[in-house]
Amino acid sequence: MRIGYDPHSDVAPFEQVRSGIAERINTGELPVGAKLPTVRALAADLGIAANTVAKSYRELERAGLIETRGRAGTFVSATGDRSRARAAAAAAAYARTVRDLGLDADEALGIVRAALES
Repeated sequence: MRIGYDPHSDVAPFEQVRSGIAERINTGELPVGAKLPTVRALAADLGIAANTVAKSYRELERAGLIETRGRAGTFVSATGDRSRARAAAAAAAYARTVRDLGLDADEALGIVRAALES
């Protein structure tokens, strides 16, 4: 598995790893059931600390994209396959709320941007 990592980026290393894996899961490049490298192996491959990769894996597990099965390893979760559907449902609910409140699209998008950046 190839994860892009730029040591000179302003984006934190754990976030580069987390978003790189999440993107591959969401596009299907990493299908449900795919086994991920061990924390140590991925850290060595990227030249970063194992704790950095471990933090990325914890965030992905919290999001339901991956699951750890003890000594068997870490795998892409079936829940991750539904992530886009869940996000679309949440967006639709938000759009209904925004319309009910009488907010315009620009203001609604600004609220979303602020939430994503916080």
